[in-house]
Amino acid sequence: MAPFDYSAEAELFFVRRKDSRRQPPGYKRFAHAALAVRFAIEEIRSELLHGATLEVDEERFDCDGIRRLYESADYPLRRRTVVGAGPER
Repeated sequence: MAPFDYSAEAELFFVRRKDSRRQPPGYKRFAHAALAVRFAIEEIRSELLHGATLEVDEERFDCDGIRRLYESADYPLRRRTVVGAGPER
């Protein structure tokens, strides 16, 4: 399996929940997959992440796949550091 290309263009899709008052963006495009991964993990609420799909080079990643990309030793960006806690799960 080829290494993941964090510099490739990426698209992040969110499932719109009918019971939610605040609708997430249904779709967001990023110049680099690393930015999309960071946005998904660090910026969106955890309940939205569960319905998110990341698409990079025709390969799709669900919530768990996005987390693995973020936690990978190959992830090129600085991760947010939170004293006493890890990324919200």
